[in-house]
Amino acid sequence: MTLMKQELLRNLPKVDELIRDKRIEVLMEKLPREKVVDLVRDAVNSLRIMILEDKISDSDSFSYDLAVETAVKEAEKAMPGSLRPVINATGVVLHTNLGRASLSEKACERVMSVAGNYSTLEYDPEKGERGSRHSHVEGLIKKVTGAEAAVLVNNNAAATMVVLAALGKGREIIVSRGELVEIGGSFRIPDIMEESGAHLREVGTTNKTRIGDYEKAINENTGALLKVHTSNYRVIGFTEEASLSELRTLGEKYGLPVIYDMGSGLMTDLSRWGVREPVAGDGLRSGADLVLFSGDKLLGGPQAGIIAGKKDLVDRIRNHPLMRAFRADKMTFAAMEGTLEDYYDKETALENIPVLRMITESYDSLCDRALKLKVLIEDIPGSQFSASVIDTDGAVGGGSAPDAVLRSSACAVDCGNISAETAERFLRSGAVPIVAIIRDGRVIFDVRTLKDEELYVIRDRMAELASAGEKQA
Repeated sequence: MTLMKQELLRNLPKVDELIRDKRIEVLMEKLPREKVVDLVRDAVNSLRIMILEDKISDSDSFSYDLAVETAVKEAEKAMPGSLRPVINATGVVLHTNLGRASLSEKACERVMSVAGNYSTLEYDPEKGERGSRHSHVEGLIKKVTGAEAAVLVNNNAAATMVVLAALGKGREIIVSRGELVEIGGSFRIPDIMEESGAHLREVGTTNKTRIGDYEKAINENTGALLKVHTSNYRVIGFTEEASLSELRTLGEKYGLPVIYDMGSGLMTDLSRWGVREPVAGDGLRSGADLVLFSGDKLLGGPQAGIIAGKKDLVDRIRNHPLMRAFRADKMTFAAMEGTLEDYYDKETALENIPVLRMITESYDSLCDRALKLKVLIEDIPGSQFSASVIDTDGAVGGGSAPDAVLRSSACAVDCGNISAETAERFLRSGAVPIVAIIRDGRVIFDVRTLKDEELYVIRDRMAELASAGEKQA
């Protein structure tokens, strides 16, 4: 170890010394003292590592103030907590890592109204007795989908598990080999089926499964016929699959329920915008006895799993012990109630529900917003940034509509003497991270997933980047 490195390590300020600094004391008014002490200790450790790795190699690049500034910067990022808002400039509407669907105003209002108060979650004020949490959304789901009954659980994997446990435990569930999908986080339909206690009976091949394949597999131990929509991939070319109407006819012949795991939860036809996903109500009308789908994908609501269909089947599921383990909380029910109310008018829903609004926004409107961001960035005083409006392709995301390409517009920024990689790291290091794309040495802001007010936040953060670049220069 060099003498300079030893000297720098000896000069590292002590934690006790730093927490008496006025700039650090101010933080203790906003954060718990223990958290501030941890942040200061982490800042000193970061500086120690930088010295050991020769990232700080002389006294000119090291100071007591640097330790304080490092701690303050980390504290500012910790102020809003670990889970905090993000600005999504990727053009991916249902970005799984960023929380999927943004909620509508009505859904947010409903959540806020019950979050800090007691609520009627399981209380019927008219009767003065215990009520059912499912009553808050069941009527709305029935109205939107045409189902006889419905229940809500905490996600679609839970919906699949409880349905199979209630209707198929110890029995065989027949499913096509071409529909044994893997969803996010390495969760696979066969694994969920196994945990439910049902036995998987695969039929057909990866690319072709005929109705006759299902019928040949039916025996005295068959519990149900399962169809799974391949929402996160497509099999194209030499393919064939049994339709829901064919499965319904077969199910009626042998007295077996037809379960349709739809995945995305689309409530209104979006095919004219390139999104060709099945609509929940159509699934029931086409022959499914039960449909299962997510709440936080194309439906545009909170994370949840919805089970809708025949009343006798839903009642069996509602009374299953796993419903207790998978039930959703009051804020999920409130958000779902607000979201579903937006579907009373399908055209209004396209505007009120953020996911639908982003998917259906016109190309011309997107170009106007990208141009606005270009002007804001190029008007940053003293910056070397040059911006241009470019065409780009967005995506639905969230394991939905994998073949849908959303023609979009973006603002592409050349940051001059600041590399795109440095700019991208800087953008996501703020109190409100800005997640953008790097392409061809430029930072790309796809405006499809940006709100108008977020353009100014991006402008301000880019101004900070320009200022930081000048200081380094």
